Amino acid sequence: MTMAAQNFKTSIQIQPSFQCHLFPSSLPTIFKIRHKPQSPITLKFHPIQASNHKYITPTKQQQEEDDGIPIEHIKTLVKFKSRHNYIRVLEVSRRADHPLAGSRLLLLDAPGNIHSISFLFKSITNAYYDVLATLPPILPPGPLGILGFGAGSAAKLILEMYPQGVIHGYELDPSVISVGREYLGLSKVEKQYPDRLFIYISNALNASVKDGYSGFIVDLFSKGCLIPELQNPQTWEKLKRKLKKGGKIMVNVGGSCVEPEDSRKDGKVIMEETLMAMNKVFEGEVFVLNLGNRKQEDSSVAIVGGLPDLEKWRISLPKPLRFYVDMWNQYGG
Repeated sequence: MTMAAQNFKTSIQIQPSFQCHLFPSSLPTIFKIRHKPQSPITLKFHPIQASNHKYITPTKQQQEEDDGIPIEHIKTLVKFKSRHNYIRVLEVSRRADHPLAGSRLLLLDAPGNIHSISFLFKSITNAYYDVLATLPPILPPGPLGILGFGAGSAAKLILEMYPQGVIHGYELDPSVISVGREYLGLSKVEKQYPDRLFIYISNALNASVKDGYSGFIVDLFSKGCLIPELQNPQTWEKLKRKLKKGGKIMVNVGGSCVEPEDSRKDGKVIMEETLMAMNKVFEGEVFVLNLGNRKQEDSSVAIVGGLPDLEKWRISLPKPLRFYVDMWNQYGG
Protein backbone atom coordinates (compact mmCIF):
# COMPACT_ATOMS: atom_id res chain seq x y z
CA MET A 1 0.00 0.00 0.00
CA THR A 2 1.27 3.47 -0.82
CA MET A 3 0.90 6.41 1.53
CA ALA A 4 -1.72 8.03 -0.73
CA ALA A 5 -4.16 8.06 2.18
CA GLN A 6 -1.79 8.54 5.09
CA ASN A 7 0.82 10.76 6.58
CA PHE A 8 2.77 10.66 9.79
CA LYS A 9 4.88 12.26 12.46
CA THR A 10 7.67 10.17 13.88
CA SER A 11 10.29 10.48 16.57
CA ILE A 12 13.41 8.36 16.97
CA GLN A 13 15.81 8.67 19.85
CA ILE A 14 19.23 7.65 18.58
CA GLN A 15 21.12 8.26 21.80
CA PRO A 16 19.88 9.36 25.25
CA SER A 17 20.52 12.98 24.24
CA PHE A 18 19.08 13.16 20.72
CA GLN A 19 15.55 12.74 19.44
CA CYS A 20 14.74 12.53 15.73
CA HIS A 21 11.35 13.80 14.53
CA LEU A 22 9.75 12.78 11.24
CA PHE A 23 7.25 15.53 10.66
CA PRO A 24 3.97 15.41 8.74
CA SER A 25 3.78 16.13 5.03
CA SER A 26 0.88 15.85 2.69
CA LEU A 27 1.94 12.41 1.56
CA PRO A 28 5.68 12.08 1.80
CA THR A 29 7.65 12.25 4.98
CA ILE A 30 9.76 15.08 6.36
CA PHE A 31 12.53 14.46 8.86
CA LYS A 32 14.68 16.21 11.45
CA ILE A 33 16.42 15.73 14.80
CA ARG A 34 15.96 17.85 17.92
CA HIS A 35 18.02 17.91 21.07
CA LYS A 36 15.87 16.51 23.86
CA PRO A 37 17.70 15.03 26.86
CA GLN A 38 16.36 11.99 28.70
CA SER A 39 13.41 11.39 26.38
CA PRO A 40 11.85 7.95 25.93
CA ILE A 41 13.18 5.86 23.07
CA THR A 42 10.29 5.62 20.63
CA LEU A 43 9.44 5.75 16.96
CA LYS A 44 5.91 7.10 16.68
CA PHE A 45 3.38 7.12 13.87
CA HIS A 46 0.43 9.49 13.57
CA PRO A 47 -1.98 9.25 10.59
CA ILE A 48 -2.91 12.86 9.81
CA GLN A 49 -4.31 12.92 6.30
CA ALA A 50 -7.46 11.71 4.64
CA SER A 51 -7.56 10.10 1.20
CA ASN A 52 -9.06 13.25 -0.32
CA HIS A 53 -5.73 14.99 0.47
CA LYS A 54 -7.35 17.36 2.98
CA TYR A 55 -5.39 17.84 6.18
CA ILE A 56 -6.69 16.42 9.44
CA THR A 57 -5.13 16.63 12.87
CA PRO A 58 -4.67 13.55 15.07
CA THR A 59 -6.90 13.56 18.14
CA LYS A 60 -5.44 13.51 21.63
CA GLN A 61 -6.67 9.93 21.98
CA GLN A 62 -4.89 8.88 18.77
CA GLN A 63 -1.66 10.39 20.06
CA GLU A 64 -1.99 8.70 23.43
CA GLU A 65 -2.73 5.31 21.84
CA ASP A 66 0.42 5.51 19.72
CA ASP A 67 3.00 3.37 21.53
CA GLY A 68 5.75 3.83 18.94
CA ILE A 69 8.39 1.28 17.97
CA PRO A 70 10.72 -0.32 20.53
CA ILE A 71 14.37 0.66 20.30
CA GLU A 72 15.31 -2.88 19.32
CA HIS A 73 13.88 -2.10 15.89
CA ILE A 74 16.27 0.87 15.39
CA LYS A 75 19.98 0.34 14.76
CA THR A 76 22.75 2.87 14.17
CA LEU A 77 24.98 1.44 11.43
CA VAL A 78 27.61 4.19 11.29
CA LYS A 79 28.24 7.68 12.61
CA PHE A 80 31.19 9.99 12.08
CA LYS A 81 32.17 13.53 11.17
CA SER A 82 33.40 14.27 7.68
CA ARG A 83 34.85 17.56 6.48
CA HIS A 84 31.37 18.82 5.59
CA ASN A 85 28.85 16.83 7.67
CA TYR A 86 28.04 14.88 10.78
CA ILE A 87 26.96 11.62 9.13
CA ARG A 88 24.76 8.89 10.57
CA VAL A 89 22.97 5.93 9.00
CA LEU A 90 20.01 4.33 10.81
CA GLU A 91 18.30 1.06 9.98
CA VAL A 92 14.66 0.39 10.80
CA SER A 93 13.92 -3.32 11.27
CA ARG A 94 11.58 -5.05 8.84
CA ARG A 95 9.77 -6.39 11.90
CA ALA A 96 8.71 -2.89 12.88
CA ASP A 97 5.03 -2.09 12.41
CA HIS A 98 5.72 1.19 10.67
CA PRO A 99 5.84 2.64 7.11
CA LEU A 100 9.63 2.99 7.43
CA ALA A 101 10.11 -0.68 8.30
CA GLY A 102 12.98 -2.13 6.31
CA SER A 103 14.49 1.26 5.49
CA ARG A 104 17.91 2.81 5.95
CA LEU A 105 18.07 6.54 6.64
CA LEU A 106 20.96 8.92 5.99
CA LEU A 107 21.10 11.74 8.55
CA LEU A 108 23.31 14.78 8.05
CA ASP A 109 24.06 17.93 10.04
CA ALA A 110 24.11 18.26 13.82
CA PRO A 111 20.28 18.40 14.07
CA GLY A 112 20.09 15.18 12.03
CA ASN A 113 17.95 16.19 9.05
CA ILE A 114 17.40 13.09 6.93
CA HIS A 115 18.76 13.36 3.40
CA SER A 116 18.24 9.91 1.86
CA ILE A 117 15.99 6.90 2.32
CA SER A 118 16.64 3.43 0.96
CA PHE A 119 14.29 0.44 1.07
CA LEU A 120 15.51 -3.05 0.23
CA PHE A 121 12.37 -4.24 -1.51
CA LYS A 122 10.70 -1.11 -2.92
CA SER A 123 11.57 2.14 -4.66
CA ILE A 124 8.75 4.47 -3.59
CA THR A 125 9.96 6.35 -0.51
CA ASN A 126 6.77 8.13 0.58
CA ALA A 127 9.00 11.16 0.98
CA TYR A 128 9.71 14.25 -1.14
CA TYR A 129 12.02 12.20 -3.41
CA ASP A 130 8.85 10.80 -4.98
CA VAL A 131 7.81 14.34 -5.95
CA LEU A 132 11.23 14.97 -7.52
CA ALA A 133 10.77 11.79 -9.57
CA THR A 134 7.79 13.32 -11.39
CA LEU A 135 10.07 15.74 -13.28
CA PRO A 136 11.61 13.67 -16.14
CA PRO A 137 8.45 13.17 -18.29
CA ILE A 138 8.05 16.94 -18.77
CA LEU A 139 11.65 17.61 -19.82
CA PRO A 140 13.20 17.81 -23.29
CA PRO A 141 15.73 15.10 -24.25
CA GLY A 142 19.08 15.33 -22.53
CA PRO A 143 20.80 14.66 -19.20
CA LEU A 144 19.16 15.57 -15.91
CA GLY A 145 21.43 17.22 -13.33
CA ILE A 146 20.88 16.40 -9.66
CA LEU A 147 22.55 19.11 -7.58
CA GLY A 148 22.94 17.73 -4.08
CA PHE A 149 22.97 14.03 -4.91
CA GLY A 150 23.09 12.68 -1.35
CA ALA A 151 22.95 8.89 -1.38
CA GLY A 152 20.87 8.85 -4.57
CA SER A 153 17.26 8.36 -3.40
CA ALA A 154 15.78 10.46 -6.21
CA ALA A 155 18.22 9.09 -8.78
CA LYS A 156 17.29 5.49 -8.01
CA LEU A 157 13.60 6.23 -8.52
CA ILE A 158 14.17 8.05 -11.78
CA LEU A 159 16.48 5.44 -13.26
CA GLU A 160 14.04 2.64 -12.45
CA MET A 161 10.92 4.46 -13.68
CA TYR A 162 12.22 6.05 -16.89
CA PRO A 163 14.36 3.74 -19.06
CA GLN A 164 15.73 6.59 -21.19
CA GLY A 165 16.79 8.80 -18.30
CA VAL A 166 20.43 9.86 -17.90
CA ILE A 167 21.53 11.47 -14.64
CA HIS A 168 24.57 13.56 -13.75
CA GLY A 169 24.73 13.77 -9.97
CA TYR A 170 26.82 16.30 -8.05
CA GLU A 171 27.76 15.95 -4.37
CA LEU A 172 30.26 18.06 -2.44
CA ASP A 173 31.02 15.53 0.30
CA PRO A 174 32.80 12.35 -0.86
CA SER A 175 31.93 10.71 2.47
CA VAL A 176 28.23 10.98 1.65
CA ILE A 177 28.80 9.07 -1.60
CA SER A 178 30.93 6.47 0.19
CA VAL A 179 28.25 5.90 2.82
CA GLY A 180 25.61 5.72 0.10
CA ARG A 181 27.58 3.03 -1.67
CA GLU A 182 28.25 0.97 1.44
CA TYR A 183 24.96 1.28 3.33
CA LEU A 184 22.18 2.61 1.08
CA GLY A 185 22.47 0.60 -2.12
CA LEU A 186 24.15 3.23 -4.30
CA SER A 187 26.85 0.85 -5.54
CA LYS A 188 24.17 -1.52 -6.81
CA VAL A 189 22.45 1.31 -8.68
CA GLU A 190 25.76 2.36 -10.26
CA LYS A 191 26.45 -1.20 -11.43
CA GLN A 192 22.92 -1.55 -12.78
CA TYR A 193 23.02 1.71 -14.77
CA PRO A 194 26.67 2.32 -15.72
CA ASP A 195 25.75 4.22 -18.89
CA ARG A 196 22.99 6.30 -17.33
CA LEU A 197 24.35 7.45 -13.96
CA PHE A 198 27.42 9.67 -13.58
CA ILE A 199 28.46 10.96 -10.15
CA TYR A 200 30.82 13.86 -9.57
CA ILE A 201 32.40 15.03 -6.32
CA SER A 202 32.27 18.76 -6.85
CA ASN A 203 30.48 22.02 -6.17
CA ALA A 204 27.06 21.39 -7.68
CA LEU A 205 26.61 24.99 -8.79
CA ASN A 206 29.57 24.55 -11.14
CA ALA A 207 27.90 21.65 -12.96
CA SER A 208 28.32 21.78 -16.73
CA VAL A 209 27.72 19.65 -19.81
CA LYS A 210 28.45 20.56 -23.41
CA ASP A 211 24.92 20.88 -24.81
CA GLY A 212 23.06 21.78 -21.66
CA TYR A 213 20.80 19.96 -19.24
CA SER A 214 17.20 18.96 -19.85
CA GLY A 215 16.51 19.95 -16.26
CA PHE A 216 17.84 20.19 -12.74
CA ILE A 217 16.79 18.74 -9.42
CA VAL A 218 18.18 21.02 -6.71
CA ASP A 219 18.47 19.65 -3.17
CA LEU A 220 21.25 21.78 -1.67
CA PHE A 221 21.44 22.07 2.11
CA SER A 222 24.29 22.79 4.49
CA LYS A 223 24.16 22.88 8.28
CA GLY A 224 20.42 22.30 8.17
CA CYS A 225 19.64 25.18 5.78
CA LEU A 226 19.22 25.80 2.11
CA ILE A 227 22.61 27.09 1.00
CA PRO A 228 22.73 30.92 0.89
CA GLU A 229 23.54 30.98 -2.83
CA LEU A 230 19.95 29.91 -3.50
CA GLN A 231 18.65 33.18 -2.07
CA ASN A 232 20.60 35.05 -4.76
CA PRO A 233 18.80 35.58 -8.11
CA GLN A 234 22.17 35.40 -9.89
CA THR A 235 22.37 31.70 -8.99
CA TRP A 236 19.08 31.04 -10.74
CA GLU A 237 20.19 33.11 -13.75
CA LYS A 238 23.28 30.93 -13.97
CA LEU A 239 21.28 27.71 -13.78
CA LYS A 240 18.77 28.99 -16.32
CA ARG A 241 21.56 29.54 -18.86
CA LYS A 242 22.59 25.90 -18.47
CA LEU A 243 19.16 24.56 -19.44
CA LYS A 244 18.10 23.35 -22.86
CA LYS A 245 15.08 25.03 -24.42
CA GLY A 246 12.02 23.89 -22.49
CA GLY A 247 14.10 22.77 -19.52
CA LYS A 248 12.78 23.02 -15.98
CA ILE A 249 14.14 23.02 -12.43
CA MET A 250 12.55 21.25 -9.47
CA VAL A 251 13.78 22.32 -6.04
CA ASN A 252 13.47 21.07 -2.48
CA VAL A 253 12.97 24.44 -0.81
CA GLY A 254 12.54 23.05 2.68
CA GLY A 255 10.45 25.02 5.14
CA SER A 256 9.86 25.07 8.87
CA CYS A 257 10.23 21.28 8.95
CA VAL A 258 14.00 21.67 8.41
CA GLU A 259 16.00 22.38 11.54
CA PRO A 260 19.08 24.60 11.10
CA GLU A 261 22.16 24.12 13.23
CA ASP A 262 21.98 27.85 13.98
CA SER A 263 18.85 28.32 16.11
CA ARG A 264 18.67 31.96 15.02
CA LYS A 265 17.79 30.87 11.49
CA ASP A 266 14.25 30.05 10.39
CA GLY A 267 13.76 27.43 7.67
CA LYS A 268 10.47 28.97 6.54
CA VAL A 269 12.01 32.42 6.15
CA ILE A 270 14.89 30.95 4.14
CA MET A 271 12.39 29.08 1.96
CA GLU A 272 10.50 32.30 1.22
CA GLU A 273 13.72 34.16 0.39
CA THR A 274 14.67 31.34 -1.99
CA LEU A 275 11.28 31.40 -3.71
CA MET A 276 11.51 35.17 -4.12
CA ALA A 277 14.93 34.85 -5.76
CA MET A 278 13.61 32.16 -8.11
CA ASN A 279 10.60 34.28 -9.04
CA LYS A 280 12.80 37.25 -9.96
CA VAL A 281 14.37 35.10 -12.69
CA PHE A 282 11.36 32.93 -13.60
CA GLU A 283 8.61 35.50 -12.98
CA GLY A 284 5.17 33.91 -13.12
CA GLU A 285 6.70 30.49 -13.79
CA VAL A 286 7.25 29.34 -10.20
CA PHE A 287 4.86 26.76 -8.74
CA VAL A 288 4.95 25.28 -5.26
CA LEU A 289 3.78 21.94 -3.88
CA ASN A 290 3.34 22.06 -0.13
CA LEU A 291 4.02 18.83 1.73
CA GLY A 292 2.76 19.61 5.19
CA ASN A 293 0.74 21.68 7.59
CA ARG A 294 1.38 25.22 6.37
CA LYS A 295 0.90 26.71 9.86
CA GLN A 296 3.19 24.29 11.70
CA GLU A 297 5.66 21.84 10.16
CA ASP A 298 5.51 22.61 6.47
CA SER A 299 7.91 21.67 3.70
CA SER A 300 7.69 22.43 0.01
CA VAL A 301 9.00 21.53 -3.41
CA ALA A 302 9.05 24.17 -6.15
CA ILE A 303 9.23 23.95 -9.93
CA VAL A 304 10.34 26.72 -12.29
CA GLY A 305 9.78 26.92 -15.99
CA GLY A 306 5.99 26.65 -15.77
CA LEU A 307 3.69 23.65 -15.66
CA PRO A 308 2.91 21.46 -18.68
CA ASP A 309 -0.50 20.14 -19.70
CA LEU A 310 -1.52 18.52 -16.42
CA GLU A 311 -3.47 15.63 -17.91
CA LYS A 312 -0.61 14.66 -20.22
CA TRP A 313 1.79 14.91 -17.30
CA ARG A 314 -0.44 12.71 -15.16
CA ILE A 315 -0.72 9.99 -17.79
CA SER A 316 3.04 9.97 -18.33
CA LEU A 317 3.74 9.17 -14.66
CA PRO A 318 3.76 5.83 -12.86
CA LYS A 319 0.44 5.39 -11.08
CA PRO A 320 1.79 5.88 -7.52
CA LEU A 321 2.99 9.37 -8.45
CA ARG A 322 0.06 10.70 -10.44
CA PHE A 323 -1.80 12.41 -7.59
CA TYR A 324 1.07 14.91 -7.16
CA VAL A 325 0.09 16.63 -10.43
CA ASP A 326 -2.97 18.19 -8.78
CA MET A 327 -1.06 19.56 -5.77
CA TRP A 328 0.86 22.41 -7.44
CA ASN A 329 -0.06 26.06 -6.84
CA GLN A 330 1.39 29.14 -8.49
CA TYR A 331 3.75 31.08 -6.27
CA GLY A 332 2.26 34.41 -5.30
CA GLY A 333 5.11 35.99 -3.33
